[in-house]
Amino acid sequence: MKKKLLATSLIFFGLTAGAQAEGKLSLYHWFEYIPQELLDQFSEEYDVEVTMDTFDSNEALLASLKAGKLGSYDVAFPGDYMVKILASEGMLDTFEPSELPNFDNIEEKWLDVSFDPGRKSSIPYQWGSTSYSVNRDVYKGPIDSLSVVFDPPEELKGKINVLDTAGETLTLASIYLGIPQCTSDREQLKALSAKVVSAKQDWASFGSDVAKDVLVSGDAAAGMIWSGFSAKARAEGANIEYAFPKEGYIVWMDNGVLLKDAPNRDNALKFLNFLLEPENAAAVTNYAQYTAGVKGVAEFLEPDVKNSPESNPPADQKGYFVEACPEDVQVLYDAIWTNLKK
Repeated sequence: MKKKLLATSLIFFGLTAGAQAEGKLSLYHWFEYIPQELLDQFSEEYDVEVTMDTFDSNEALLASLKAGKLGSYDVAFPGDYMVKILASEGMLDTFEPSELPNFDNIEEKWLDVSFDPGRKSSIPYQWGSTSYSVNRDVYKGPIDSLSVVFDPPEELKGKINVLDTAGETLTLASIYLGIPQCTSDREQLKALSAKVVSAKQDWASFGSDVAKDVLVSGDAAAGMIWSGFSAKARAEGANIEYAFPKEGYIVWMDNGVLLKDAPNRDNALKFLNFLLEPENAAAVTNYAQYTAGVKGVAEFLEPDVKNSPESNPPADQKGYFVEACPEDVQVLYDAIWTNLKK
């Protein structure tokens, strides 16, 4: 969903003190997403030392791999459009379904996806949406439009946090303006640039890793946010409401991918298979409060997670996946984003 990498590097041993694991596994993962207990469980079950570095946007993941980290990690967790980009850059390895005994646990709708037809390099991980949430103590007006972010009411001006990710922020702005994604039309691109630049004057901050915290602390009264982060903010006491705008919102799926030149390929496949166990997939859902793409998860979900309003959008509202633009078009969007972030 920022060019800044989180420096956190977490190590989970899951072993008795002083013991030496027989194998290793290196993960590149979203921040605040997977419970440590689940990593400990895998580590103990397979006698594997698991290390994990974190990133806070798809763009940060791509930039890091391009900068020389490819070959350092076994498994990463990109969003849908980034899977397609990584594959086009030759950064993904492939596997056969027979190498994952739990492959048949993948839900049918997430099996033959456009960004990885037939699931040759990835498995579905968690999916959710991107929209915005509003503090109802500050703003009691309607939240049925993306105008709250891009043409905000007076009560929210200067109090809005925006995700520091070009893919999602520019896509939501395009949805608001009714502009096709990946357009190369110069007038439409000018309109998109003008809208986000003017809206920026009413924003307080750009922040992906703090999107939840600023709503909980009250430092922001509204903010673009991922559905699970919104649910977590509510659970932490923020009086917020998540919006499903009439213009539309973003739907995304994060995926576990087997990276090219993975130093521990066998353990990578074991871990991907481990995540396709319904109880393990549910453990991630209960922690991150998104939705799994695995069959049989429902019985393991906590009631508050299963019934979360963020995870149950109205049937008449439309969600859009972020598209991977052709390289010549992406350059134009990168220029808009660079200008916005000046």
